[in-house]
Amino acid sequence: MADLAGPEVAVWQVLEARAHDLLKRHGYAEVRTPILEPTDLFARGLGDTTDVVQKEMYTFTDRGGRSLTLRPEGTASVIRHVAARGAEGLSARLYYLGPMFRSERPQAGRRRQFHQVGLERLGEPDPLADAEVIALQVDLLADWGLEGTRLLVNTRGTPEDRVAVSKGLQVALRPLAEALCEDCRRRIDTNPLRVLDCKRPACQEATRDVPSPVSWMSPESRVYFDTVVRALGAMGLDAEPTPRLVRGLDYYVHTVWEITHPGLGAQDAVAGGGRYLLPLEGKGIPGVGFAVGMERAVLALESAGRLPEPPRPPHVVFLAGLGQAAGLANLGLARDLRRSGLTVLAGDCHRSLKSQLKSADKASADWALIRGEDELARREVTLRRLRDGWQTTVPDDPDAVRNALVETNES
Repeated sequence: MADLAGPEVAVWQVLEARAHDLLKRHGYAEVRTPILEPTDLFARGLGDTTDVVQKEMYTFTDRGGRSLTLRPEGTASVIRHVAARGAEGLSARLYYLGPMFRSERPQAGRRRQFHQVGLERLGEPDPLADAEVIALQVDLLADWGLEGTRLLVNTRGTPEDRVAVSKGLQVALRPLAEALCEDCRRRIDTNPLRVLDCKRPACQEATRDVPSPVSWMSPESRVYFDTVVRALGAMGLDAEPTPRLVRGLDYYVHTVWEITHPGLGAQDAVAGGGRYLLPLEGKGIPGVGFAVGMERAVLALESAGRLPEPPRPPHVVFLAGLGQAAGLANLGLARDLRRSGLTVLAGDCHRSLKSQLKSADKASADWALIRGEDELARREVTLRRLRDGWQTTVPDDPDAVRNALVETNES
């Protein structure tokens, strides 16, 4: 887990502001769910056999004897929220930004507290809705300035397909068990689809000739997936069908996808999503959604030299006061100028003028308002333009100072 500060925070703020703007223009409303949830919400929703539930969640018992978990992903919490709204929530379009927590092995762009921008579009399975959500995620990354991504898509089929897929994979994988890692040998009986998603080279080589799970799916599932790919093509997106793309959560049905970027190295996924049927309170709630890892996106943008420049506030004004009396007078002037929309920084009135002006230069201020004993006696303020040293005096009055700033900026 890491702090975010300084220039890095400024970059994140730009990306978050662009995300807010784009997602709202697509009709999504923000939701903010708790960081802590009952453990059962994730254990049931994500699947007991997933690595997230078995190995990665931060789970503890609180003082009331309840098992609580720091949220490892955003979907389950959002679905819990919309389920409480009844029928009204079943067509919701919601998005979220915030921290998630997984006890994973740390690596580049992956922290145990990480941050995601994600959305959920509730509704019955619809290949056109899936394609639209995928396109929105692509557009979000493009709006951030990330180019050169690849879009990988696959299908998990329907819940009814899972039995046939699991049996077919178990038959194909059991003869290969000795060549697989310990986790994959266990998964053959518990979650054979995850064997195809193993990142160990030995397991990938051993399962190279295993049939695609799609071969055991129904014709309807194949038609659904083909429609998604055609819809993406109609929007000008080049989607790459990827039979081994699994994604690690059990609630996925039909379409799943990942967006990768070469700047991230071997673990190159920057974003992903899928259609799901999330079990909650005895029923399955359908929807489609995605998440973008903020740390991964920033790393990819940095590798491509595309980190956004934070906008610089216009007309930064630095108040330099010499002595306590001038410092006290500057407090009121600073408050008035800030309330009028200006960015105002105040110097330390106990330091020399030269030292304060160095601080103004370091802060990239446009103007210095200087007040010492002489200015106090004359009820004036010295206005100095820092880029060239030009200066004038103006009455010690907020309106007069504002007007002088406007006039000199326009001249």
